[in-house]
Amino acid sequence: MSTTLKDEIQQTRPFASIEQETYLNIIRTASLLQHEMGEMLRPYDITPTQYNVLRILRGAGEAGLCRNEIRDRLVAQVPDATRLIDRMVETGLVSRERDSKDRRRTTTRITQQGRTVLERIEAPLNEEHTRRLGHLSPQEHRTLTRLLETVRQRPQPQHHDSDNR
Repeated sequence: MSTTLKDEIQQTRPFASIEQETYLNIIRTASLLQHEMGEMLRPYDITPTQYNVLRILRGAGEAGLCRNEIRDRLVAQVPDATRLIDRMVETGLVSRERDSKDRRRTTTRITQQGRTVLERIEAPLNEEHTRRLGHLSPQEHRTLTRLLETVRQRPQPQHHDSDNR
C-alpha cells in the first residue's frame, strides 16, 4: 500500500507549494534511510557517520587524510570532525599521527580493527540497500540519482537582512 507524505505526517491542508512538498519528501526519506542505517549499524557499535569515516579512510589507503579532508568528504556534514575522530581513535577504529615536518598537520588512518568492522558490515549493509531500494529499476535509480545531484548543484539563494534594519 502506497502512502503520500501528506498521509504519513497526517497533514490535512495542502502544502504551500510543490517545492515545499518535494523538499519535505526529501527530508522525510533521508531521515527514514538514516534511521534504518543507524539501526542496522547498532550491533557493530558505530554510527552512520563513523561508518562513512571508515569508508573514506579505507579509500585513502596508507596515505590517510587530515581532519579537514575527512570532513569535506563526509556525506552528511558534522559540526565537530575533531571530536568525531577523537572518539574513533579511542575505540581503536582509526589512528592519528602528527606530521614530523609540520606539527600542525595530523594524519588519520583506518586501523586493522576499522577494516575488520567494514568487512563485517559489508554484506548486511548491501542487504539493507537492496531491501530498501531494490524495487527500483536501474533506470529509476539513474533518474533519482540525477535529480538529487541536480538539486544539490542548484546555486544557494542569497538571504537578505531586510528584517534586521
